[in-house]
Amino acid sequence: MLQQAMVEPGLTQRLRQYYELAKPRVIMLIVFCAVIGMFLAAPAGTWPPAWIVLCATIGIGLVSGAAAVINCLVERRIDAVMARTRRRPLARGDLNAPQALVFATVVGGAGIWLLLTQVNALTMWLTLATFVGYAVIYTVVLKPLTPQNIVIGGASGAMPPVLGWAAVTGEVGPEALLLFLIIFAWTPPHFWALALYRTEEYARAGLPMLPVTHGARFTQLQVLLYTVVMLASSLMPFAYGMSGWIYLVSASALGGLFLYYAIELYRNYSDALARKTFRYSILYLALLFAALLLDHYVRF
Repeated sequence: MLQQAMVEPGLTQRLRQYYELAKPRVIMLIVFCAVIGMFLAAPAGTWPPAWIVLCATIGIGLVSGAAAVINCLVERRIDAVMARTRRRPLARGDLNAPQALVFATVVGGAGIWLLLTQVNALTMWLTLATFVGYAVIYTVVLKPLTPQNIVIGGASGAMPPVLGWAAVTGEVGPEALLLFLIIFAWTPPHFWALALYRTEEYARAGLPMLPVTHGARFTQLQVLLYTVVMLASSLMPFAYGMSGWIYLVSASALGGLFLYYAIELYRNYSDALARKTFRYSILYLALLFAALLLDHYVRF
């Protein structure tokens, strides 16, 4: 009995394993962008309803967590051979497939119920479609099939601000689509920077990531080209009249630094630089959306 007690994890440890399975750091960025979408959807000088923000935030976070669990479940054998992911609970064998599936069902179901009953049906359906897009279309179909998996699958990752906008307004306006466009264009340089310094791991896992199928040089060029597209997309809110000069200056400065990294990646590649680019890309998106929020309230 004593030996069994030493082997079996305690409640706190088990809860932590489930928490890690839901990729909390990724979910934080998703929820952050969704919340920004909620506040930007409120008319200038006003705040979105607190109850809607609370319920939509929790609901979107729960469904996103469920999608992350399904991703880990499908890719558990791949995760086990990659240094970046081999410590995930399913890859380590700390949790098994039935436990993960039940957890995803309960968490995702709770999120869908909360969005439907406390927010609105449109947000629920859009969130459900995002779940299917990431957990099924991207994870099961696109990722093992094509090196364009990140580009096509990026549509799911670009949805959070649209979900937030729909939660507050009950519709998807052109402003929400501009936010979608920014993240959609941001996704390829973000993930390909990671793939560049993890090429051997992706090859060993049998995944057709762009550096594996087309080589590092071609991928570096694609990072540069998509960064230009992303920079142009990030200026669209100002061109549309959705934001003011605070955002324009911030977007230009943040995008300029991203472009610098992309140019250096193409000219003087190193794994260390690719790692810095990947890390900066996360900071870039967070600061860009924070600048949108600041601009939305300060200029009125």
